[in-house]
Amino acid sequence: MVTPYRRDIDNCAHELAAALAGSELRIVTAESCTGGLLAARLAGEPRLGPHLDRGYIVYSPRSKIEVLGAHPAEVACSDAVNMAVTLSLARGALARSGADIATAVTGFCGPQQAQEEVGLVHIACVPEASPPETATYHFGDIGREHVLERATAAALALTTRVVRRRRASKPPAGIPVSRCDAPGPLVPPPQPS
Repeated sequence: MVTPYRRDIDNCAHELAAALAGSELRIVTAESCTGGLLAARLAGEPRLGPHLDRGYIVYSPRSKIEVLGAHPAEVACSDAVNMAVTLSLARGALARSGADIATAVTGFCGPQQAQEEVGLVHIACVPEASPPETATYHFGDIGREHVLERATAAALALTTRVVRRRRASKPPAGIPVSRCDAPGPLVPPPQPS
């Protein structure tokens, strides 16, 4: 069964492909809670695959420090789910790759453990030599799979905004602006009656 959130992922992937069309921009991912779903979606779309430089999965706090150079004190806070760590992962991935843009995702997908806020997701997108863009989502306890899907769609949407910003002050002609450009959480499309 295709969930509304899976459709969001597909729609946002197509928009990112359109935004990247005709460019040589390369993307690197640094994923914690999504465990490679973002990189897999980039690799799985024929028009996006050529733009994927590499993907890092840094699920454990230790891997965030060892693989991408996150600061141990930042990782110790909030079980490594905070915007400082997310930005650090994106910057570390960008520095260790040949990419132009790095997108990092951290969060708690559930089930709840200790004081974790299930559905809390931080996303950071860092373009080379430009200011980063960040977003924090509170998707709620909607089930692990749905949090993963919404986080992946949101990461694709943020990456699309950064690509468009980098390429021009407005989207190139022929690329529709859609709800994937909205700053808030993605919502499923209305179902026909």
